[in-house]
Amino acid sequence: MDDSKAVKILAVDSSTLAGSVALCEGPTLVAESLLNVRSTHSENLLGQIETLLAAAGWALDDLDLLAAVTGPGSFTGLRIGIATVKGLAQVLERPVVGVSSLQTLAMNAPLASVPVCAFLDARKKEVYTQLFDCQNGLPQPLGPARVVPPAAALEALKGEVLFVGSGVAAYRTQIEELMGERALLPPEFAHQVRASQAAWLTLQCWPQGLTLPAGELLPTYIRPSDAELQREKAIRS
Repeated sequence: MDDSKAVKILAVDSSTLAGSVALCEGPTLVAESLLNVRSTHSENLLGQIETLLAAAGWALDDLDLLAAVTGPGSFTGLRIGIATVKGLAQVLERPVVGVSSLQTLAMNAPLASVPVCAFLDARKKEVYTQLFDCQNGLPQPLGPARVVPPAAALEALKGEVLFVGSGVAAYRTQIEELMGERALLPPEFAHQVRASQAAWLTLQCWPQGLTLPAGELLPTYIRPSDAELQREKAIRS
């Protein structure tokens, strides 16, 4: 299929507690489900997908392309979302696209006239963060994705910056103390990773052939897991 306006996309985000699923036909959002509840993605994800497909009148076989937000984010959440997308893509024999959670977050501030800082709570008193230029709509990275203490991220920023992500609520006091009026903080709804934004980013990959076989879809963790840290500690001791 060459017409990106007709490509049917299923996108899944499970990088944070607020998991979401979206169906898009080209650039048109057909349906989206976002659940910000205290339950695991394994309890809800397949049900969300089934509900949206039924509401849209689509069958799984109608899908042309599947996408997953690959991180950084919750290790467990990412594994669940990616495994779900990989499993469906393998059964359907469809290509996949992996999308950065930080770039997806930056999509919440399209056409922003100042740099957009994705600021995702990474727990352990750290944030996943990356700076983007969003003036042309598609977020362009201005540096690498990092996991650092919030103060280290904030001290590196110059001029006015617009913040998006769960780290804004978690570290709002620090942001305001270190950035003052240079920090632009949008309303709460702008701080969630959304599968619909991931689907739009995915659509940009379609005409360029930037898709993957399902088996090549991998998570982006940035930092080692607790299990890996324990193994390294055991080796050193």
